Amino acid sequence: MQYKKQLSKEQALQKLKHYCAYQERCHSEVREKLYSLGVWKSTHDEIIATLIEENYLNEERFALAFAGGKWRMKQWGRIKIKYELKQKQLSDYCIKKALKQIDEDEYRQVLKTLATDKYAALKNEQYLVRKKKTMEYLINRGFEMDLARNAVEKV
Repeated sequence: MQYKKQLSKEQALQKLKHYCAYQERCHSEVREKLYSLGVWKSTHDEIIATLIEENYLNEERFALAFAGGKWRMKQWGRIKIKYELKQKQLSDYCIKKALKQIDEDEYRQVLKTLATDKYAALKNEQYLVRKKKTMEYLINRGFEMDLARNAVEKV
C-alpha cells in the first residue's frame, strides 16, 4: 500500500490559492480538497483562515457567483439554487443575498418561456398529461409551485 507524501502547510496553502483563484469556492469545497490532499486536520482551520484573510475565499462572493451562474446558464429556479447552496453549507444570509440578485421580471419571463416550450414539445400527449408533465418539468427545475402552476395555466 502506498501512502501519499504529506504536504507541508505552505505547499497546501499554495495549492489551495490556485484552486480558489481558478474558480469561486465555498468553505466545504476547500475542506474536501484539503482532505483529498491528505493535509493534517489540525491545519485545516489555519489554512482556511489564511485564504479568507487574503480574499481567496469568500462565501458571499461564492453564493452570488453560483446562483447567478446556475440562473443564467442552466435557468434553475430559486428552490433548486437554494437547495444546492444549503448542500454546500452556506449561511442563510449568503443564500438570501444570492437569490435577491435574480431579477423578478426576468425570472417570470424565463419561467413562461420554459413552460411554453415544454408544453409545445409535448404536442402528441393528451391535454391533461401535457399540463402535468410541463408542471413537473418546471418544479424539477426548481421553480416555485404556485408560479409554475400560473405559468402552465397561461400556456
